[in-house]
Amino acid sequence: MSYVFVNDSSQTNVPLLQACIDGDFNYSKRLLESGFDPNIRDNRGRTGLHLAAARGNVDICQLLHKFGADLLATEYQGNTALHLCGHVDTIQFLVSNGLKIDICNHQGATPLVLAKRRGVNKDVIRLLESLEEQEVKGFNRGTHSKLETMQTAESESAMESHSLLNPNLQQGEGVLSSFRTTWQEFVEDLGFWRVLLLIFVIALLSLGIAYYVSGVLPFVENQPELVH
Repeated sequence: MSYVFVNDSSQTNVPLLQACIDGDFNYSKRLLESGFDPNIRDNRGRTGLHLAAARGNVDICQLLHKFGADLLATEYQGNTALHLCGHVDTIQFLVSNGLKIDICNHQGATPLVLAKRRGVNKDVIRLLESLEEQEVKGFNRGTHSKLETMQTAESESAMESHSLLNPNLQQGEGVLSSFRTTWQEFVEDLGFWRVLLLIFVIALLSLGIAYYVSGVLPFVENQPELVH
């Protein structure tokens, strides 16, 4: 469904715009190659891209883009080419080349809003709804990532400030971290059960040494004193 007004067909004073309305690819190409401005406008502020998109002439849209047409150009009501478009392939081309699906005109209407008002076919409505949904999800992910980045930066800054204010604490944490790493490597190299057995043997040896020195068994009360 095209959205070009009837009186556009009489716009013969701008050959490139008329060619975009008529869908005349070869003539449009010759005009552009001869130096015609790809961003020339009509009396409503519409460029060739607006008119070609409104007619669903995706090949001319691609041609205009190749010759430097401004995809972000808006006419006097603030509409982009996407606002005037009602064709799946043309919408896909415009969006894939960077035109935002949720951009609003001067009345605050998005391409989806205008498409619904003008009664385009259901495939176009579904496409626009899907693209808007993707845009919203992408925005939410980007916002969430920015918040996470800011929170991480704030946390790191706070930790750094805390370390600068407490150099002894920072040194102690470094020693503790080094000891923990060494212990983990020791256990991994020797094996958990061997380490456990080693600790048990050391404990027994400690008990034996304590008894030899003091004559008293640790952890045992009311023992008779040894007579030397």
